[in-house]
Amino acid sequence: MTSPYDIEEIFPEDAAGAVRLPRRQNGNSPQGLAVTLLADYTLRTRAWLPSAAVVALLGEAGVSPAGARTAISRLARRGVLEGARRGRQSSYRLTAAAAAFLTVGGRAIVSPAGVEPWDEHWTLVAFSLPQAETTRRRGLRTQLRWMGYAPLYDGLWVSPRALDAPAQAELERLAPGALTVFRARHAGDGRAPLEAWDVAAIAGEYAAFVARWHATPARPASGAEAVRIRTEVMDDYRRMPVLDPALPARLLPADWPREPARELFAAVYDGLAHTAERHVRDVAERVAGAPWPGIHAHTVAEMAAGLTG
Repeated sequence: MTSPYDIEEIFPEDAAGAVRLPRRQNGNSPQGLAVTLLADYTLRTRAWLPSAAVVALLGEAGVSPAGARTAISRLARRGVLEGARRGRQSSYRLTAAAAAFLTVGGRAIVSPAGVEPWDEHWTLVAFSLPQAETTRRRGLRTQLRWMGYAPLYDGLWVSPRALDAPAQAELERLAPGALTVFRARHAGDGRAPLEAWDVAAIAGEYAAFVARWHATPARPASGAEAVRIRTEVMDDYRRMPVLDPALPARLLPADWPREPARELFAAVYDGLAHTAERHVRDVAERVAGAPWPGIHAHTVAEMAAGLTG
C-alpha cells in the first residue's frame, strides 16, 4: 500500500491544483495524528482501540470530535484502519498492510543515517508521462518522494542510494513502459545531483525541530500531556528522514545537525513512553469499562530493531 500519511504535509508544493500553507502553519492533520497515535501504542500488537477512545485522545491534541470521527472514517476508507463492532461499541486497528508499512518506515525514521559507505554513484529515475495523465504522474512522484528521491529536473529524479528490486518493481507498476532506472557517477561541471535538495532549508528544519523540543519537560503535568507531546514530536520528526534521506555525510557541512536532532527526538519520545502508555490504556479502559490489553509504547530502540520480539 502507499503511505498512511500524506506526502503533501511534508512537501506542500506538490499539492495538485491548490496553493497550501507550509505544514507548520497548517498544524498536524487529524488523519496524520490518528495514524501516529495508533502506531505509537498498537503497532507491534495491532491491538484494537475503541473509537470513542481514539476520539477522546485526539481531542486532547486539539482535534474536535467531529474532526476525529471524520479522520477515522477516511482512514478506514483508505485501507489504513479496519473496524469491528461489539454490541454498541465500535473499535479500530491498523490494517496488516498499514502496520507493515509503518514498521518498515519507523525503522528508517529512527536508524542512524549517513553512516553507510557511499560509492559516489547516484541512482537516477527518468520518466516521461503526458501532462494530461495527472493521476499517474502524481502517484509516481509521491512514491519517489517516499523512497527518498528528489527532482533534479522535472522528469529526472535522483537518490544516492541503490534501488532494490521490489522498489523498482513498484515504480514500474506505477508507470509501465514510461521510466528507466540507472546508476552512475556525476561527471562534468553541470548541475550536481545534490542540488536536487535544498541543503540549507533542510538544516533549517533540523534547527526548528531542536528549537521547538529542546525544553520539553521531563515530567509532564498529566498523562494526557505526555501523549500529546509524544504524538506531536513523532509527527514532527517523521518528516526529517524524507526531507533528508540519508544524504552522504561527505557531501554535507561538517556540523550537519541530523544526529543532534535524532538524539533529542529519542530522549523526548522514550522519556514519555511509560506515562503516555498508561494514559492511553486508562482512556481505553474507561471507555470500554473493562481491562484493555495490547497497548504498548515502543521505544526508539525497538523501532530500530523492526519491533521484533
